[in-house]
Amino acid sequence: MDCIFCKIIKNEIPSYTIYEDDLLKVFLDIEPSTNGDLLIVPKKHLVNIMDLNEQIVNHIYETIVKLYPILKEKLDCQGLTIVQNNDYGQEIKHYHVHLTPRYESDGLEHKFNKEQLKPLEDVYNLLTKD
Repeated sequence: MDCIFCKIIKNEIPSYTIYEDDLLKVFLDIEPSTNGDLLIVPKKHLVNIMDLNEQIVNHIYETIVKLYPILKEKLDCQGLTIVQNNDYGQEIKHYHVHLTPRYESDGLEHKFNKEQLKPLEDVYNLLTKD
């Protein structure tokens, strides 16, 4: 398999590993949005959220809860953005979660095309009608 994350997990490619256990490896993103931008990557090659089981989901979020106070203390960040892409927008097809420390001066914005948005009622009906 030619997956860059699998190679990092096997230590075939070096990384700045912040945390590691039997299920996960957490390392600094080589293209960070902010200081301390981390990737949480399961050691088992899983492609997207549909491949996860309850154990790994719980463990990922338990790890986030452990890491967030460390990020706040060591990097003096004011918040944390948690992002996970599936299929479209997922550059590397190995499930991973981005932990992006947020700073008042980071300039990160969540931009989207508001003109493409449907009225909430229309979206609600699409999601709830059989």
